[in-house]
Amino acid sequence: MCQITIGSKKLRWMRKLVERQYRVHLTLDSLPVLMRSKELNYAVRGFPVGFTAPPHYTGLKEDEYYLYNHLRFTITYREQADEFEGVRITGFDVHPVSIRHDLADSNADVLSETIASCGPDSLIRNDPASYLPLRTGPTGEPLTILYSYSVEWQESDVPWSDRWDVYLMGSPDDDVHVLSIINAIMVVLFLTASTATIMIRTLRNDIALYNELDDLEDAQEETGWKLVHGDVFRPPSTSPLLLSVATGTGAQIGASLILTLICAILKIINPMNKGATLTAIIFLYVLSGSVAGYISARLYKFCDAKAWKRNTIATAIALPGALMTVFLMLNIFLALVGAATSVSIFTIISVFLLWTCISTPLVFVGSYFGFRAERIQVPTKTNHIARFVPEQQWHSTFPWCSMLGGVLPFASVTVELFFIMSALWLHQYYYMMGFLLVVFVILGVTCVQISVVMTYVQLCGENHRWWWKSFFSCASAGFYLFLYSLWFLATKLELVGFLPIVVYFTYMLMISVAFGLFCGSIGLLSSFWFTRVIYGAVKVD
Repeated sequence: MCQITIGSKKLRWMRKLVERQYRVHLTLDSLPVLMRSKELNYAVRGFPVGFTAPPHYTGLKEDEYYLYNHLRFTITYREQADEFEGVRITGFDVHPVSIRHDLADSNADVLSETIASCGPDSLIRNDPASYLPLRTGPTGEPLTILYSYSVEWQESDVPWSDRWDVYLMGSPDDDVHVLSIINAIMVVLFLTASTATIMIRTLRNDIALYNELDDLEDAQEETGWKLVHGDVFRPPSTSPLLLSVATGTGAQIGASLILTLICAILKIINPMNKGATLTAIIFLYVLSGSVAGYISARLYKFCDAKAWKRNTIATAIALPGALMTVFLMLNIFLALVGAATSVSIFTIISVFLLWTCISTPLVFVGSYFGFRAERIQVPTKTNHIARFVPEQQWHSTFPWCSMLGGVLPFASVTVELFFIMSALWLHQYYYMMGFLLVVFVILGVTCVQISVVMTYVQLCGENHRWWWKSFFSCASAGFYLFLYSLWFLATKLELVGFLPIVVYFTYMLMISVAFGLFCGSIGLLSSFWFTRVIYGAVKVD
């Protein structure tokens, strides 16, 4: 039991929570609490902070707000001595009650024997005559609230292995989910077939024409994308260090996501335990540090850059350092206001040690092997003087080419994003990791196709500066993800207060940046592969 006194300011805040239908979520033995009714055939996770009553019910001029201050817990268990020792929890239900406890003295000791409404023979239930309204006294005195609870234990025949069935029972959204995945697969297959047919036919004609003209003595001038063969592999003029770091970091994110999905499908990770899943994602990201170091080093070496130490250190600290800084600043504000979502100092130290003692050395190891490997070979030589880039069509100029390129990668995962966002922010559960792996593959294939097509269009326009554009043509999907998060906030969430909105935007910004880096790395690496293939198929002097 707990007794508190709240003033008018706190009351207004609690009334907002009730008005926006905030819910309280508790867990017991990893089971989320359920509000369940066999008579009405429903089961929902968590319980509301309170409820409102319309004027025609209360006789007042406006809605009245009531608070649930008593919780009747029902814990079901299974006991079977021939299979296991002790008991196993199979259910965790709650029935919230709003009741004005009999407080003879607001300063009295809150023990069950001193409160008549909490006596051993009293039956606490929802009674309109005893609801606890969220309002101050007649003269503005603060409201005294007594929180209480009761526990009832019931033996159950439900096996321990089936205790999650009530949380995962089918819903109408499941059919929508399956149909959307099938639709995405069909669209991507059609897009792949169309793109491959067009590109192969076009490239075959181009290569045959260029090779035929090369055999003719009167072939004096090259046309099309072959015209820029002496500049297509020229290193980017704008920050090759930043490009290599971003590509390596995106590859590290992709490797950690693939490992997480494989572990989830193999039942190594339980997606029902969100905390353990998040810990596994962070740990696998740390173990993938060598991937970032290797790819960043290979790309940076191709750019004829010599500052390998700077590249390695930047790859190791750029994204983790930025995310840690933002997270620490946010956590300081959460701790100052006493938020339950603030992270303890021990957790922060543990993450810092993972970063400095495991991730950073692995990045150095990957970078060592990357710089020791041979420089990536390309089929053409680079001219000493860069070729002039003619004026481009509007859809080939930055930022329009990037904004157009990011639409399809984002659209390929939009439906799945809704379920993932619901799991993150609406306390739902996401457990269909096989579907997520399929969507992950669809996203990768879409990024490859978009990047290849956009790069080919730029090369046909005699624009050899494709490096950053190929990266941003897919990385802009992260921008669309952030816009999607704004829509989700406006339509699905009703956050109360400034700080929860800041927390939401901060985390979604982190997720959007990581998503953009992953898509951008696929775009750049696939464009690099594409240019090596097509220029290796033509005869160049």
